Amino acid sequence: MPYFNELTGKDLAPGLTGRYIHGSKMTLGQVTIKAGSRLEEHQHPHEQITVILEGTLEMKIGGISMQLQPGMVYVIPPDTLHSANAITDCI
Repeated sequence: MPYFNELTGKDLAPGLTGRYIHGSKMTLGQVTIKAGSRLEEHQHPHEQITVILEGTLEMKIGGISMQLQPGMVYVIPPDTLHSANAITDCI
């Protein structure tokens, strides 16, 4: 069984790298984000559960801005616009 840091990363945007494990009906991802990097507003048809392991991530979800800290969890509903800005290095 591989560790996330052993998986091949996929560049999502400058400063953002995602590593993913795909099951038949679910995907688990780990995204590392360098401080100051941004993920522009987007949406997708699947639900997303975000868990902050390290760092401070400012997110805008459904028009509401919030700062997520380590240990915080947020469920983003399907088709909901969201974006992110890394205040510090984040996982």
